[in-house]
Amino acid sequence: MQATFTVNGTERQIDVPEDMPLLWVLRDELKLTGTKYGCGIAQCGACTVHLDGLAVRACQVAARELDGAEITTIEGLGTPAAPHPVQAAWIEHEVAQCGYCQSGQIMQAASFLDLNPAPTDEEIDAAMSGNLCRCGTYSRIRAAVHTAATKMGS
Repeated sequence: MQATFTVNGTERQIDVPEDMPLLWVLRDELKLTGTKYGCGIAQCGACTVHLDGLAVRACQVAARELDGAEITTIEGLGTPAAPHPVQAAWIEHEVAQCGYCQSGQIMQAASFLDLNPAPTDEEIDAAMSGNLCRCGTYSRIRAAVHTAATKMGS
C-alpha cells in the first residue's frame, strides 16, 4: 500500500505492507533510528512518537493509518542548537543513564506537557508510567518534567 504523510515537517511517501508498524516504517524505510524498539507490544514506551500531536506507541500503529498523518519523532522535536524545553530539562537534570528509553520518555513528556502545562507530581507519575526506565531515573524524570513545564510556561 502507498501512503503520503509528514514526518518532522517533511512530506514522505512510502510503499509498504499495510500492516507494517510505524516503528519499522521510521527505522527501516525512512532511516530515522532515534525511535527505539523495546517490547513490540506497547508496554515499555521506547517507541513513543507523536501522531497528529499525541503520543503513541509506534510499534502499534499500522502503515494503513498513516496517510495524511503528521508524525514527529525525537529527531524532529528539537536540535542540538535549539533543543525543545523537555530536551533541555533532560540535559539539565542529567536524566539519561543508559539512554535507551530516553527518546520515548522525552516524546511522552513533551506531548503530556502540551496537554497539561502545570502538572503535579502525581499527574507526571501517571502520565509517564507507561514509559519504563530500567536504570530507574524516575525521580530525575519527574524533576525534568517540572523544569520543562516552567520553561514552556515562560
